[in-house]
Amino acid sequence: MELLEGNGILSVFQAVIGLSVLRVWLLNFNKPTKWRAGNAISMREEFEVYGLPDWTLYMVGFLKVAFSVGLLAGIWLPELVVTSAAGIAFFMFFAILMHIRVKDPIVKSIPAITFLTLSILIILLFE
Repeated sequence: MELLEGNGILSVFQAVIGLSVLRVWLLNFNKPTKWRAGNAISMREEFEVYGLPDWTLYMVGFLKVAFSVGLLAGIWLPELVVTSAAGIAFFMFFAILMHIRVKDPIVKSIPAITFLTLSILIILLFE
């Protein structure tokens, strides 16, 4: 099956991560989701739950969007893939730590755990 040959499945992982993170930061930024920390109903409130200063919201958002675009563009520009996947992995690792820090149930970390795992697979298996 072609999808499993070369970087086919990795391109699927890139698309899943990239589109999902863009949806969170561009479309669901001010919407409640079951994944938000504590009882936050927006991204800003979630960062407040974590006790992070306002500037981190913009920095993290900019970088996550940039790395997501890099993963999507990397489907055609492979030189972007490993750096973008490493950036996403970095932020997902810290997202998991932040959920633990505020004592969220583990279920709230499922997206971060999933994207961290997929990012690591991309880094390790990319040809």
